[in-house]
Amino acid sequence: METKVQSTDMLYSLPVENVQALASKNLNRIPSRYIRPEVEFDVVSIDESQQIPVIDMSKLDHDAEQKKLHQACKDWGFFQLINHGIADEVIEKMKTDTQEFFNLPLEEKMAYAKIPNYLEGYGQAFVLSEDQKLDWGDMLFLFGLPVSTRDPRFRPSNPPSFGASFDKYSMELHKVMIHLMKLMANNLGTDPEMLASFFEDGIQEIRMNYYPPCAEASKVYGLAPHSDATGLTLLLQVNEVEGLQIKRNEKWVPVKPIPASFIINIGDMMEVTQA
Repeated sequence: METKVQSTDMLYSLPVENVQALASKNLNRIPSRYIRPEVEFDVVSIDESQQIPVIDMSKLDHDAEQKKLHQACKDWGFFQLINHGIADEVIEKMKTDTQEFFNLPLEEKMAYAKIPNYLEGYGQAFVLSEDQKLDWGDMLFLFGLPVSTRDPRFRPSNPPSFGASFDKYSMELHKVMIHLMKLMANNLGTDPEMLASFFEDGIQEIRMNYYPPCAEASKVYGLAPHSDATGLTLLLQVNEVEGLQIKRNEKWVPVKPIPASFIINIGDMMEVTQA
C-alpha cells in the first residue's frame, strides 16, 4: 500500500512518447533522453548469498517468525512474503488482465492517458521538463482505496474483467497490509490497533508497470533509483524475470523473485515510525 501526499504542481506531467511503441520500432540506438550515464558506475553485488529475507505469513503467530520479520524490517527494509493468504486465482487474474491491457493497441490504451493535475492514468508521471531523463517503461496508475478516490475515466473497460479483478485484488492487498502493520507494531512495542488505524482509511495506490525490451538495456533504468514515501509497498511481479535491485551497504543487490510471493518495501513513513 502506498500513501502519498502530492502538491498540485507535482501532479502535472508533460506528455512523452510511449515507450512500448518506441520499443516496437526495433531501434539499434534509443533516444538520448533514456540514456543514463550513471548506470555504468553502479556497483552490483555478485554475492548470491545476499538475498532479502523470506517471511512466511502463515507462521507469524510464532515468536521465531515474528523476530525474523523484525530483523528483516530493521536490517533490510525489504522482505519477500510467502503464504500470504491471497488466493492464486486472484493474483493470476490480475496478472492476466494487466498483461492484456498493455497488449492492447496504443490508441486503445491512450483512451486512459494521464491528463494535467491527475495522478491516475496511463503513461509516465512527473515529467516536468523537456530535457528531463526518462524511465524505460510505461505505467497504468490507479487509486485502489478508498473507493471515493477512484476516477472512472482512467479505469480500463478492456479487458472486460479488469474492473472486477482490480477490485478483488485491491481488497486482498488491503487485508495483508493491515495484518502486517499490526505485526510490525507489536514488534515495535506499539499498540497494533492504533498504528493500523492510521492506514486503515489511507490512500492505496496501485501502479502497473510495463518494461519493454531495450536495445541498450545496460544504459537505461526501467524505474530510476528512489525510496517510497509510503507506509508499505507490496510488489508483485507478473513474471520471474529478474530486474529489481535494492541498495545495501553501497551495493545494488539483485532480488530473485519467488513465484506468487510479494516483495515488501518498508516505506519512508514506517522508517520514521521506527526511528
